[in-house]
Amino acid sequence: MVVEPVPHSSRVLRTLPAPPRMPMPLHLPDDLMVSVSGFRGRVGAPLVPELMASLAAGFGAFLMEEGAGDTVVLGRDSRTSGPMFSSAATAGLASVGVDVVDLGVVPTPTLLMACRDRGAAGALGVTASHNPAEWNALKFGGPDGVFLDSGRMARFQAFLRERDPVRAPWDALGGLERDDGAIERHVDAILSLPLLDVEAIRQRGFKVAVDCVHGAGGRMLPALLDALGCRYTGIGMTPDGRFPRDPEPRADNLGDLGRLARESGVDVGFAVDPDVDRLSLVDETGTPVGEDLTLALCAATVLGVRSGPVVTNLSTSQVVEDVARKAGVVCHRAPVGEINVARRMEAEGAVVGGEGNGGVILPSLHLTRDAPLGIALILQHLLEEDTKLSGAVRRWPEYVIVKEKATFDRSRMDQGYAHLAKALPAPETDTSDGLRLAWPERGEWLHVRPSGTEPVVRFIAEARTGERARDLVEQGLTALSAAAA
Repeated sequence: MVVEPVPHSSRVLRTLPAPPRMPMPLHLPDDLMVSVSGFRGRVGAPLVPELMASLAAGFGAFLMEEGAGDTVVLGRDSRTSGPMFSSAATAGLASVGVDVVDLGVVPTPTLLMACRDRGAAGALGVTASHNPAEWNALKFGGPDGVFLDSGRMARFQAFLRERDPVRAPWDALGGLERDDGAIERHVDAILSLPLLDVEAIRQRGFKVAVDCVHGAGGRMLPALLDALGCRYTGIGMTPDGRFPRDPEPRADNLGDLGRLARESGVDVGFAVDPDVDRLSLVDETGTPVGEDLTLALCAATVLGVRSGPVVTNLSTSQVVEDVARKAGVVCHRAPVGEINVARRMEAEGAVVGGEGNGGVILPSLHLTRDAPLGIALILQHLLEEDTKLSGAVRRWPEYVIVKEKATFDRSRMDQGYAHLAKALPAPETDTSDGLRLAWPERGEWLHVRPSGTEPVVRFIAEARTGERARDLVEQGLTALSAAAA
């Protein structure tokens, strides 16, 4: 059979529709969580590759307009959506002429350290931190290796709303470079800290349990623990993003690690979140000791070598104040949020700080929450105290923190705070981040604030007993509910 070609003059040419392009200036979806922490949401709705590419393009154009440069360091945690969104972010950055240095799957503190050390214009992290696997996010860092502060984030968001980034021509598109050495450099930087006696830690041969929850920690913690001479057993070490539990390293999520620690006869157990900026501890009996003790014990280690102020956030346990008081230094409080604590640390010349969610910041390393750093400081503390974790914890006052979440109309938060302050009069009131009421003579406080990572209002209370802490939370919930009636 002979097939005759269709004469050119009679061919019908199909006109394909132009590929969709996210409109610029960018309209952010209503269900996208927007805060100083970045932009986060559920995969598929509202997070799609087109949106991530547009956000990344806007970030690259914003950095260049501010004169920061034209190179961005990119990293991600282990989520299954990470490769897709990293590719989209790379395309968006390249489209405005920004070169991308891709670190692959790395802890967030590794990403920010690499950005600072390379002298890049900024850092872009594809990670939703402690959120469940169906979430993802973009987090934005500056050339100093610190997340954008509120002022710069506000300028960036205004840029997204008002400007259409200029796209680069074909011969000026951004390039792509792979950097596979960032984790090794991060480990080396920790081991080089003067306040660590690395050789003594190695000789001690700590036995530890670790839970990386299938996050990015599986790529770094084995190398760090090996370098510190630890004998370790782990769960969730494969960085495939398939979290077997709620990935937030709260006490109620650490049952498996507790059993592993108890059955393995360890000195201490470590749990990190998927992007490895938060560290929680369990003792040798498998008992979680609370995220706030991470910062307290790390601060005690640092203050034993170097005197200076401590900074933590408004929701952190007063045990950190106890540690500072024993060292004869002041403890300052900042609004919740890593960048808020970091900037206050800069202003006060703090030697250590962080947040009660297990985030430890050591300015002599970098101004970023760093769980691998926290592991090294905890091991140094146990070495100096010559004890297992339970012994180190018993040396400090015991408090109980109770946390709850509730939905509340955010447009009425000011009314809610006023009603709450009237219902629960307190000698100390702080309104820099929601409402914090404190009764120092009773060792109690209540902090109520809208979450920056979830569409909820958080209630956090601390007291000397769980009953009193729960009572404070219940009174807070009741007062805020009455304000909504």
